[in-house]
Amino acid sequence: MDEKKVEEELKKVWDETPVSHSDREKEISWEQFQAKAFSSKKKKSKAWIYYAAAAAVLIFAGTGLYFNGNPLKHDVQLAQTTIENTSSILKVVALPDSSRVELSPNSKITYANNFTVNRKVNITGEAYFKVKKDKQHPFQVFCNETTTTVLGTSFTVKGYAQKEVTVELYEGSVQMNVKNQDKKWILKPGEKFTYGNLTASVAEFERFTDFENEKLIAVSAYIESNYGYKVNMPQEYYEQRITVRINKKEDLKTIVQLISEMYNLNFEVNEDLKQITFQ
Repeated sequence: MDEKKVEEELKKVWDETPVSHSDREKEISWEQFQAKAFSSKKKKSKAWIYYAAAAAVLIFAGTGLYFNGNPLKHDVQLAQTTIENTSSILKVVALPDSSRVELSPNSKITYANNFTVNRKVNITGEAYFKVKKDKQHPFQVFCNETTTTVLGTSFTVKGYAQKEVTVELYEGSVQMNVKNQDKKWILKPGEKFTYGNLTASVAEFERFTDFENEKLIAVSAYIESNYGYKVNMPQEYYEQRITVRINKKEDLKTIVQLISEMYNLNFEVNEDLKQITFQ
């Protein structure tokens, strides 16, 4: 999408009288702009490069795993590699299949030596995963009495209490299995799986944050509060209006890049100061 066309599209938006949009309209608008802004033919020279389409995102949190004997009815090979974070800051780990893990303090993961073909992970504590897609070798996570099979997706897994697990699906699809149960659950985006006290249930949850004709500075505040990066931008943009629906687990790189494209702004990222500057 060349600059002239971008300007023409944006001018139409600025000249229109704001109206209320449905949730689906906002979601489709966001997806369409992503597709245009990140055309495969378009070269990027920004500080961050968009990789979201090639990875799935997961967050796991728990107090422990079910390691006693055969933890699940599936044939799980015992992990032979253990990575533990004994520091007070996040530890970034690259798995053998190029998936990435941000391991929280006092947490550890274990996996088999043949991980590239046997992508099974046990976790104690909390971790954030960006999983490389591989349809031939599904990524599986074991937490308490549940198995989450990743089918190319993004979701959170929370297991703060022993034998209690919550899985919230943001994109794609996952299959849930529970120890000693034949039933399986296939989650759709926006669905939450909860297991505890030998009971499993599925319900809807809100996976988006909506900005309805709000000032652009509101998105800056959202970035600061949810991602920990201070945002600086020219004051004349504070009053600009934006209507958009953002996945709550959207990659920060995507949000920043799209703001840059929409408002024809350059940006710099200072990782040491955790600061994003638009200009």
